[in-house]
Amino acid sequence: MKGPDGGSLIPWLLMASGPAVDVAKDQVAHPWLAGTGLAVFCVLYVCAVRSGFSDRYKGGPVPVRLLIAQAAVTLALTLAYGGNWLLLFPLLSLACGVSARGRRLGMVLIGLSVSSGVISGMVHHESFWNTATLSYGTFLSGLVVSVILTLFDAVHMLKATRQELARSAVAEERMRFSRDLHDLLGHTLSVIVVKSEAARRLAPRDMDAALTQVADIEAVGRQALTEIREAVTGYREGSLATELDRARSALSASDIEVVVRESGPPLPPQAEALLGWVVREGVTNVVRHSGASSCEIELRSAGGKARLTITDNGSGVNSAAAATTAHRIGTGLKGLSERLAAAGGSLDSGPAQRRGFQVTAELPVEEEYAA
Repeated sequence: MKGPDGGSLIPWLLMASGPAVDVAKDQVAHPWLAGTGLAVFCVLYVCAVRSGFSDRYKGGPVPVRLLIAQAAVTLALTLAYGGNWLLLFPLLSLACGVSARGRRLGMVLIGLSVSSGVISGMVHHESFWNTATLSYGTFLSGLVVSVILTLFDAVHMLKATRQELARSAVAEERMRFSRDLHDLLGHTLSVIVVKSEAARRLAPRDMDAALTQVADIEAVGRQALTEIREAVTGYREGSLATELDRARSALSASDIEVVVRESGPPLPPQAEALLGWVVREGVTNVVRHSGASSCEIELRSAGGKARLTITDNGSGVNSAAAATTAHRIGTGLKGLSERLAAAGGSLDSGPAQRRGFQVTAELPVEEEYAA
């Protein structure tokens, strides 16, 4: 629904037709002066209303100055003539409702209402009901306009917020999808490459072992297709035990000795899924980038926290090879860090104490699982 604009309140100038008729019928003193004053009032009213809606002048000094000038003309005309000219007060109130907001508007409307009542009842001796009606109408005119404009502003803000939320949701879904594809395909392709190399090395001397590696490649490929379908629909929940088994297989196929240590009670499904991603990404980086001969994976859960550490004895981040792949490693770890942070956890990575590289993930665990 389109909101009011600068032309919405112009038709209300019909309220000035009464004073215009008085001027036309020569029913006021000094008609030319009264007509000039009425014309000035109408021009100021139109300018004040349009400047109140203008993006250029809204909120600046121009609408305020126009309202002050309009108020001065209104007081002069109503004090001089009364009668139909008192209807200029509601018009002035309408113009004030466009530009003023909050407490300032309340003070202005009260001042206009009191002024109209004093001029009507005490200066021109209008009846009580005429004076009360004029004061009430003056106050209500500006209030209604201000409320309507405030409501339309709120509607526009809600629409803008809804659009921004929709854009954020799309961006977040794209980010989730890109992270899932990176983690899924990066790990899977690394395992396929490693097992393909193992099959090529074994084929000349042990065909059965080579065929076993080929069968593993087929199984990994099928599982990757399933996981990609699940990632697209957003329902993939990784199993930590499954990821640890895959880690053992991938590291062994790369001639990397692996040691897995687990202690503590079982973890909740969400924590298992997140730590499964950490195992997947960490082991993928060990296989592809570390040049390590051994890798240790340690999982501990106690005291309301789960801690997963992946440590290798490779070249770490100081070698030239590691420097060339730092950006690719960082991309995956950054995605993991965002996942863990969303669940209240953290991810740290860097050189190990002695040699190699270490990835440490921590997650809060519900008390019933940590007990």
